[in-house]
Amino acid sequence: MPHFEGKLDAKGLKFAIVVSRFNSFITDKMVEGALDVLLRHNASEPDIDIIKVPGSFEIPFGVKTAAGSNKYDAIIAIGAIIRGETPHFDYLASQVTKELSALGLQFGIPVASGVVTTETLEQAIERAGAKAGNRGGEAALSAIEMANLIKQLSRKK
Repeated sequence: MPHFEGKLDAKGLKFAIVVSRFNSFITDKMVEGALDVLLRHNASEPDIDIIKVPGSFEIPFGVKTAAGSNKYDAIIAIGAIIRGETPHFDYLASQVTKELSALGLQFGIPVASGVVTTETLEQAIERAGAKAGNRGGEAALSAIEMANLIKQLSRKK
């Protein structure tokens, strides 16, 4: 019985990191985490593009544009949606998550979500490299593994 699993080697793979500038004090740390993981797993700097968008609402459009370019093996989406005083959080968090998933399926490219949705600023800080790890780095690991898995499954016999 065949067994397929993506390896954690980014050599020769091309990545886009689509990142929200809103809450940049959080997202910048997550981008650092993603870059660290990619480079430690043999990606080369010229094979990584960083695409900055205004806010988390615009991340799916940035991902769609990157996916449509056919330049990338995987896309990493990075944003921080922190609950405020209005229901805006609920709509935004749900919509961004749904759209990222749909775009990966539509374009047949792995889209790893490093979009954190938190109740508090402190929780976002924890997910950007403090106690809870770095969600950007975790998304990069997922992107590497899925890009390699897709390559394995796409090979013709």
